[in-house]
Amino acid sequence: MVRRDLTLVMRNRADVATILFFFVIVVSLFPLGVGPEMNILRTIAPGVVWVAALLASMLSLGRMFAADHADGTLEQLLVAPAPLALLVLGKVIAHWLASGVPLVLMAPLLGLQFGLPADGLAVLMVSLLLGTPVLSLVGAIGAALTLGVRGGGVLVSLLVLPLYIPVLIFGAGAVDATVSGLGGQAHLSILAAMLVLAGCFTPWATAAALRISLD
Repeated sequence: MVRRDLTLVMRNRADVATILFFFVIVVSLFPLGVGPEMNILRTIAPGVVWVAALLASMLSLGRMFAADHADGTLEQLLVAPAPLALLVLGKVIAHWLASGVPLVLMAPLLGLQFGLPADGLAVLMVSLLLGTPVLSLVGAIGAALTLGVRGGGVLVSLLVLPLYIPVLIFGAGAVDATVSGLGGQAHLSILAAMLVLAGCFTPWATAAALRISLD
């Protein structure tokens, strides 16, 4: 399932480019609007990068199951011998590899605009590496619940944004604590715990949501 979805992504590289371009533009606009004061930029950097990553990851949520629903593949997955939750996990992993990993790789370069130190950039990468999979896992539930609904993109935002807030708080908090000299290990540990919990439970919830949407 992961290989199949990544193959489809490679045939539509424009979707990945759109997500990455949106992320770069949003983060890059803040230094232009706030000004060149490095202390201010360094203070707002964690929140700016994390909010931009959160919004960028949401751009592709609506397409996670839409193509399979349109061509009838989703109905075949429901009757496949493999557990639906496992197939959903494969689709989420492919979604994260296509939309989350590019953000993780690009984040340190954008963090240089804000004057983040080397340890802050490293923690920023680690926090995104732990947090963006949670965004994909939780977002899959919203994408499944709004499958085939008119205006589903807006509904997905309303459903998943409240659930994204803890990830945003601890992800940005890890970088801020590191830059302040307090250490971000506690925040990263909480993000890792969120990832474990989301990985264990959200595939089952997403599978149930898909069955509800297709009934």
